[in-house]
Amino acid sequence: MWTRRQFLNRTSAAAGAAFATYNPEALNRLREAGEAQSGRSLADVARDEDFWRVVQEGFTLDRTIVNLNNGGVCPSPRVVHEALKRYLDISNQLPAYHMWRILEPNIESVRRDLAHDIGADPETIAITRNASESLQIAQLGINLRPGDEILTTNQDYGRMMNTWEQRVLRDEVKLTKIKFPVPPVQSDLVQRFEAAITPATKVIHFMHISNLSGHIFPAKEICDLARKRGIITVVDGAHAYGHFPFKITDFDCDYYGSSLHKWLLAPVGTGLLYVRPDRIEKTWALQPAAASQSKNIRKFEEIGTHPAANHNAIAEALMFHRGIGGERKAARLRYLKARWATELTKLDRIELHTGMDPAHSCAIGTVGIKGIPPNDIAAKLWDDQKILVTGIAVGEPQSLEYSGIRVTPNVYTTVDEVDVFIEAMTKLAKS
Repeated sequence: MWTRRQFLNRTSAAAGAAFATYNPEALNRLREAGEAQSGRSLADVARDEDFWRVVQEGFTLDRTIVNLNNGGVCPSPRVVHEALKRYLDISNQLPAYHMWRILEPNIESVRRDLAHDIGADPETIAITRNASESLQIAQLGINLRPGDEILTTNQDYGRMMNTWEQRVLRDEVKLTKIKFPVPPVQSDLVQRFEAAITPATKVIHFMHISNLSGHIFPAKEICDLARKRGIITVVDGAHAYGHFPFKITDFDCDYYGSSLHKWLLAPVGTGLLYVRPDRIEKTWALQPAAASQSKNIRKFEEIGTHPAANHNAIAEALMFHRGIGGERKAARLRYLKARWATELTKLDRIELHTGMDPAHSCAIGTVGIKGIPPNDIAAKLWDDQKILVTGIAVGEPQSLEYSGIRVTPNVYTTVDEVDVFIEAMTKLAKS
């Protein structure tokens, strides 16, 4: 076993060369880097630029752009991307045999590893193409009658709200959206859900972490609230898995959907769906499967011909994630967010819409400058410094609740890039 000093001495000279091409030892190198941090506090590791340099060298990135827009999709590490290409090459040799008979069955290994990592039974985990597909399986598969009510918030993801709106038109159900201030208070959020429940409420749909403000919801408390009343829970975890540590057993939900191409850094077009065992048979598949699969979680994966490469490469993403360590990863993301948020909140015109309590937030932060529309801030950052962020606005133009830019660093983000963002925002706020 290397000491931390021996490890850093070796990697400081060799990291770039080691990752220059696909290297089967790359994951072992990352694992050894993690082991070298044993015994150190999370705060110390979060600030250790030598360790994070090794992680950063695991990516092929365009460093001419400061990418602070990791909310929608993230680049995969080199070992993941190389695995994806390798599996595609194997498939293309003879798809009917190599893809269907050799690669496709290995989805079961991926299912097992995902289930272990998220704390679930493999027979409750379906591998999908993204969080939207996962959640729509639940939204369109739950039996509802005219007059039944779905309770959610006005800040939940637009595509998921569009799905519920379709059910309103198609099935004459009712959709109720509650409002809440940002950053919210956990107990107040629970009380707002509780106060909105009616005898007609059949489903509560909410975010595990908001894609708009980055607030981590009190998922257990909301699920407990619903369970006691016999209400089905659909949890949008699009931004949660791979972002900060948790287990499905932490909260007793009925459905949970997440994208794996976000914070787990898996290939684009990979997602996860958890279905509570007693809900599998009761839930209609988005695309019909054979009657013999009615009780089988795999009925939700029946989408016709699809590439095996995408879901098989999830295995490498899990290895990379574990090599860093979930707790260390979350600590680093919180450190990077706190670095820019702490500095910017010293300025008079800055409005921070994300709380600083690490228990209720992680990498995602939304910040505004009084008097400047969010899209103008984003455009100015791009034009002047090639900093990539995304504008956020909640509410109607005539009754705007809050607005700003969403800032999402990742494990490959350097402190220098964060400081460039701080400087650019400071200049804008003082202009």
